[in-house]
Amino acid sequence: LYVLINLHHDSWQWIWEMPTQHDQVLARYTATWTQIAERFRDDAPRKLLFESVNEPQFTNSTGVPQEEELLDELNTTFHSIVRDSGGANAKRVLVLPTLHTNGDQAHLDELDDTIAALDDPNIAATIHFYGFWPFSVNIAGYTRFNEEVQADLTGTFDRAYNTFVSQGIPVIVGEYGLLGFDSSTGTIEQGEKLKFFEFFGSYARYRQLTTMWWDNGQHLDRTTFEWRDPSLFRQIQSSWTTDSATASSDQIFVRTGQEPTDATLTLNLNGNSLTSVANGSEELVRGQDYTISGDQLTIAAATLARLTASQEYGVNATLTLRFDGGVPWDVNVITYATPVLENADGTTSSLTIPTAFNGDRLATMEAVYADGTNAGPHDWTSYKEFGRAFSPDYAAGHITLPQAFFAETRVNSTINLTFHFWSGETITYTLTRSGTTVTGTTT
Repeated sequence: LYVLINLHHDSWQWIWEMPTQHDQVLARYTATWTQIAERFRDDAPRKLLFESVNEPQFTNSTGVPQEEELLDELNTTFHSIVRDSGGANAKRVLVLPTLHTNGDQAHLDELDDTIAALDDPNIAATIHFYGFWPFSVNIAGYTRFNEEVQADLTGTFDRAYNTFVSQGIPVIVGEYGLLGFDSSTGTIEQGEKLKFFEFFGSYARYRQLTTMWWDNGQHLDRTTFEWRDPSLFRQIQSSWTTDSATASSDQIFVRTGQEPTDATLTLNLNGNSLTSVANGSEELVRGQDYTISGDQLTIAAATLARLTASQEYGVNATLTLRFDGGVPWDVNVITYATPVLENADGTTSSLTIPTAFNGDRLATMEAVYADGTNAGPHDWTSYKEFGRAFSPDYAAGHITLPQAFFAETRVNSTINLTFHFWSGETITYTLTRSGTTVTGTTT
């Protein structure tokens, strides 16, 4: 492993006070890096890197120009301290961040000026990337990895490449992931999540960016050393060296009590070819169980009927699509019926809505007042943030609206909710708030 040491939460614990406490902050910063540099000067290999400060930010400044000047001062002070300490630190790779570790061009240009002035071949730049914000937290209806989400990624990586990598300066994406992971790794639907990380790894490789996955316990179990989501790690690991195929979805929904129809998925082959489709150890028969035409994969209605014969709610089969390169793509065949929500009573501290999901999965929720204006937090959109304004619990059978949702609603109001499910079903539900009392009714 390569190891990167930085000043991490210091950014918003004391370093950010530099605009109003310049000398005190600089003295503490200098003392900190002087001790770190001395400690690792002689016995640490070159696989140890130093980063001046994580996600630098400042409060009570006069504006961005002053903040850029302060960051330049921190970066150059850090450089001088480490280089002057001698030993292995004389040539150790030093990593310098942009303001907020942001990938916007103005911040990249400021850091480029700092690096040019230092004239040191052993410096790398760093930015962080958590994806297009509405997609990364599942808000405003951004439930899918669409062209807008993709363009946000390519734009950021193109800027980093053109500003630094093309000039021989390495770039480390020192943190990456999806911000919704801070609430739950289920905030983003699994297939859409896998498409994001496949594209992320592929394009980072294309733009020659080094990547560091942020994990504060959601992904690797630090006791068993096992990945909590092996499919996610498999997709990420593969993207380091090759492109994998994906599909328009990893879900096929079949309604109970009805004859299935053919289901077609669009494949993003990424230069690969489909070689087989299997249900566990059973390999499906091409031309009978499924057909392939260009990038269109169609699973036959008769095959879906056979796979869902038990009529049990939920995943009845997982079809594994294998290709001549990259990792497989799994498609869950799901039997479902229309979800049923029940009436509920609660308070603005929390409302729990008993829900029979009936095999379906919740994609997002809209909230509007009776007059049609948006209700709840982030009132610029009717689609609320998954995991923050609402949370499904499939095992317990309920949807919770927490205090954070009601804190930004009118005291006496009627709120119309629309729950959107991945099957395509939509369910409407009415909230009546009177003071701190909330009543929910089916509509």
